[in-house]
Amino acid sequence: MLPEDLHYTDKHEWVRAGNGTSVRVGITDFAADALGDVVYVSLPQVGEEVAEGDACAEVESTKSVSDVYSPVSGVVTLVNEQLSTAPETINSDPYGDGWLFEIEMTESDQLDDLLDADAYAELTESN
Repeated sequence: MLPEDLHYTDKHEWVRAGNGTSVRVGITDFAADALGDVVYVSLPQVGEEVAEGDACAEVESTKSVSDVYSPVSGVVTLVNEQLSTAPETINSDPYGDGWLFEIEMTESDQLDDLLDADAYAELTESN
């Protein structure tokens, strides 16, 4: 089940809108499942400026290493420090405690360009 309150990218990131222009970013259950057991996560630095579509994090699993792309442009305001000691949280709780980082968006309308749960489900069904 995909959470209906999230926005999604075609590269398998999710975005949860927060207060104002702040958003939380993670990877979807589909991506976590495809990766296999996550063993290491490299997160962006707090204060780092990211542009939509930029590779800004990496998730390493027993199968491969995958880039995580910023779904919006802005400044990283928070990273999930828990993942440095428990990267497997991405597999067990990708939409909750397995979040990656938060961004203060430069433009609030960026979420309009992302997929809703139905569109993302359609995308993953064709894979």
